[in-house]
Amino acid sequence: MRSTWTDSRLDDLNGRVGGLDDRVGGLSRRVDELGRQVDWLREDVRELRGDVGVLKRTVIQVGGGLIGTLLIGMLGLIGTQL
Repeated sequence: MRSTWTDSRLDDLNGRVGGLDDRVGGLSRRVDELGRQVDWLREDVRELRGDVGVLKRTVIQVGGGLIGTLLIGMLGLIGTQL
C-alpha cells in the first residue's frame, strides 16, 4: 500500500515539527544554564582546593611547633634530672 502526502497531511506534519523548534530552543536554554552552573561549581572547587591547601599548611606548622615545644620540654626535663 502506498501512502500519498496530501496537503492536509503535510500541514499536520508541519504543525508537529513547528512545535519541536520551541522545545529544542527550551532545551538549548536549559543546557546553557546547566553549563553556567557547572562553571560556577568548578570555580568554587578551585577556591575550596586553595583553602584546603592553606589549612594543611597551617596544621603542619602548628603541629610542628607543638612537637618542637614538646621535645624541648622533654629535653629540659631530662637535663634537670641528670
